[in-house]
Amino acid sequence: MDTTAYHAAPARLRNTPSWLLSQTTAHAHRLVWGAFASADARNHHYALLSALEEYGPASQAELGRRCGIDRSDVVAALNELAEREQVTRSSDPADRRRNIVTITPAGLRQLARLDEALGRAQDELLAGLSADERDRLTRLLGKVLEHHAARRTDREG
Repeated sequence: MDTTAYHAAPARLRNTPSWLLSQTTAHAHRLVWGAFASADARNHHYALLSALEEYGPASQAELGRRCGIDRSDVVAALNELAEREQVTRSSDPADRRRNIVTITPAGLRQLARLDEALGRAQDELLAGLSADERDRLTRLLGKVLEHHAARRTDREG
C-alpha cells in the first residue's frame, strides 16, 4: 500500500491493530518473496532448511508439522531442494516407508544466503523504527502470537 492509500483509508481502519497488521503483512510478504526470489528460493525452502539446520535430520511428516506446511507442499519443496542437492533423503532404518531428510553443505550455504536476503527484507520493512523499537515490536508480536497459540492448544487438547 502506498502512503496515499494509507492516508486515504478511514481513520477507523488506520487506528485498528488488525488493519495495521494485515496491511503490514501484505507489504512484508512482498518484500520477503522478492528477497527469496532473488536467491532462487521460496518461503517453504527457507522454513525447511531452517528446521533441518536447527533440529537435525527429520521425516517429511515431522518437517511439515514443525514448519506448518501441508504434506503435499513439503514433498514438492523437498523435491526442489533435493534437485539442487541442498537436502538428501534416505530411508529410515526403523521404518523403510519413511524418508529421513538431511541438510547438505550446499543447503547450509543456501540457508546462509537466504538469511542475508531475509535480513535485508526485514531492514527494509522496519526502516522507520529504531533498533529498540524493532526489538519491542518483535517481542510484542511474539507475545500476541504465543497467546493465540496457547488458546488454540487449550481448545484442541
